[in-house]
Amino acid sequence: MEQIALRKFSGAAPVWEAGVEALAPAAALQNRFGYGEIAAGGGRGLRRYEIMLGAQRIGLAQLVGRAGLWLAARGPVLAPDLAPDLQRAALRRLARAVPGVLIATPEVPVSGFGLVPLITSRHQAHWDLDPAQAELRAGMQGKWRNRLVAAEKAKLRLCEETETDWLIKAEARQRDDRGYRALPPGFVAAWGMAVPDGVLTLSVRDAQGQRLAGVMALVSGALASYHLGWSGAEGRALGAHNLLLWHLALRLKARGVRLLDLGDVNSEAGAGLMHFKMGTGAKLHRLGATCLVLPG
Repeated sequence: MEQIALRKFSGAAPVWEAGVEALAPAAALQNRFGYGEIAAGGGRGLRRYEIMLGAQRIGLAQLVGRAGLWLAARGPVLAPDLAPDLQRAALRRLARAVPGVLIATPEVPVSGFGLVPLITSRHQAHWDLDPAQAELRAGMQGKWRNRLVAAEKAKLRLCEETETDWLIKAEARQRDDRGYRALPPGFVAAWGMAVPDGVLTLSVRDAQGQRLAGVMALVSGALASYHLGWSGAEGRALGAHNLLLWHLALRLKARGVRLLDLGDVNSEAGAGLMHFKMGTGAKLHRLGATCLVLPG
């Protein structure tokens, strides 16, 4: 049986992105070239590898490190239908390559000798945008669609925003009130610089032009990730977030995005938030357990 080998990647962003697209067009943002550049710019260690099986490239790994701890978040990107033993072998080979400890959260469950679970598998809400618009709408849960219809009848003004600071600040206040965590505020600007057209921000305004709610997605390739959202009291009463999320999906679909990752849907995030995300017609996607990877 051929052994897995690693080849350090030192090429340019387009080459890396083409490789990721070939393996998994909807790979998570943590595997994108721009994400690694932002991490390196913030003082983190960065290593990129091609994962080889003989002459065949079966994966790409982007590892971010600090103080001897290396992370493979939502990665590595591996060829579809790669055998589980090869997935595990690839992770263990990566652990042997880094100068320290490797912690991985694979995109799909991987287990076996050499992988020590630290945190159990979590779930993401994945909204498939491939179907036609009418089919997407029909796939919504009834209550969610009714809220959308009510928001449409309210004749709210939908705007695509080029300025994002207002939403970042409003969401930060909301985050403080609710006690959840997010990426640093500067990440959005850095992502926008690293990935052309990589930020899509929408708002809903009333007749006087006052913003009632807003959403933001980060885009890369065929994937977009719901990054943050905010709604004031009037926006919540009018179902503004339903309207925003629907039009966010339509605009992303028009750009060629095939999958909208709505984020974590585990119980500690709140049942209401989970039901809201799943009401779009999104499906549960199970990640692998976060694990300590033993060198092999």
